[in-house]
Amino acid sequence: MRALWISLIGMLCYACTSTTWKEELERRVPAYSEVGADVMPDTIAPIQSPYFEYDFKRPTFPQRTDSLFAGESNIQEAIDRLATAGGGTLLLTKGEYVSGRIELKSNINLHLEEGAVLTFKNEIADFLPVVFTRNEGIELYSLGACVYARDAENIAITGEGKLRGPGEGSVRKQIMTHEVIEKIVDSNTPVKDRIYDGKTTSFIFPPAMIAPINCKKVFIEGLTLERSAFWNVVPTYCEDVIIRGIKVYSEGIQRGDGIDIESSKNVLVEYCSLYTGDDCIAIKGGRGYDGLRVNKPSENIVVRYCLAGTGHGGITLGSETAGKIKNLYVHDCAFDGTDVGIRFKTRRPRGGGGHDIAFENIRMNVVHSALRWDMLGSATHVGEQASRDFAVEGNALTPAFSDVNINNVLIESSTHCINVEGIPESRLKNVEISNLLATGKHYLVINDAENFVIKNSEVHCEECAVDSVHVTGFKEEMVRITPY
Repeated sequence: MRALWISLIGMLCYACTSTTWKEELERRVPAYSEVGADVMPDTIAPIQSPYFEYDFKRPTFPQRTDSLFAGESNIQEAIDRLATAGGGTLLLTKGEYVSGRIELKSNINLHLEEGAVLTFKNEIADFLPVVFTRNEGIELYSLGACVYARDAENIAITGEGKLRGPGEGSVRKQIMTHEVIEKIVDSNTPVKDRIYDGKTTSFIFPPAMIAPINCKKVFIEGLTLERSAFWNVVPTYCEDVIIRGIKVYSEGIQRGDGIDIESSKNVLVEYCSLYTGDDCIAIKGGRGYDGLRVNKPSENIVVRYCLAGTGHGGITLGSETAGKIKNLYVHDCAFDGTDVGIRFKTRRPRGGGGHDIAFENIRMNVVHSALRWDMLGSATHVGEQASRDFAVEGNALTPAFSDVNINNVLIESSTHCINVEGIPESRLKNVEISNLLATGKHYLVINDAENFVIKNSEVHCEECAVDSVHVTGFKEEMVRITPY
């Protein structure tokens, strides 16, 4: 039975809230002007994660530099020559460049100086032959990425230049959009036979902008990315990844995610500014049975000092999480204008979830929900399974989130401060929210959760009732709820 009550206990037990506490929170969470690419320092500071230790360092390359000049189109040939010579830096000087797919090789830094603009071609033929890739969590062979790499080590793409995705042409006209991918790519089909080149099938899976796969020591810094055909920066099965100081502009582009960490380990994302047509930063780990087969988590990740503007979510976990997400620490970030602030997103038929996840020192001004667990999804994508009233037995694809800590969060505006939609057969477990100062129309909707604690917090809301169903172990400790 659904429970609905006003949080009187919280109102009574938090009489000690003081201006000092609010001032301390305001001091701890960054202002919008204090994060993002425009304030990126040159040095990479040590990380301080509660889950893991790792020494992220700027890479070094052989002291060999080759230069290209405006109008030259032999970028891949230049990369190949440099790789044969042992590696180094390929410099694109100020000016306009046009290219098909580029493949980075080990010990290569592709550097775009300020004023260099690299635009990628529009036709499928410019991205053939197909390459091994992962699209929305499923392995296949298709166009790959505008900047692609496979099995490479010590690679970088850097500089203050700009990458522009394909314009109007067959790449965009033949993108698969008529169905969810798991209904198109049969998980029982061998990966080598999953070929989508625009000829074998009438459609393709679109190229990301930058997508290394199975690479080590990946460094991406300083670039501006525009007009992507799909996700922008997507390290997949990679280790030791640093993404810093990039700007992404993909507003209005369906599935125009900013940064997607896909089944990768030891990753640092910092000082990025993201204005996207979908999620700004997403953490993913494979979809459905194909994701279970691969079984690679996204783990040991730090996201810090990033600015998310327009987009579906500031930080989104999912919805492809079959290999799980773990040891994720997000701190000192700001979301100004995203639909949702922090979003946990799984689907019953896609598997996974995650644990050991922490958010700290976050400021947000969002359109809809600030803290959102969305574990059921929409009927458009998963049919009847999107309803909690549709009975599903636990199985290999049942997702689960647990052990989440959220501390020092300032929600300046929202419709729902906290909105939890768990799953009856796999309730959200062990969440603690502390030092929250929130303003929103609704305080709390919570369904299918266990051991959910809010403490040392203050909420200003128009509708202060708690709306819940199938919840145990819910606690409010030193929480003040103030109607407005």
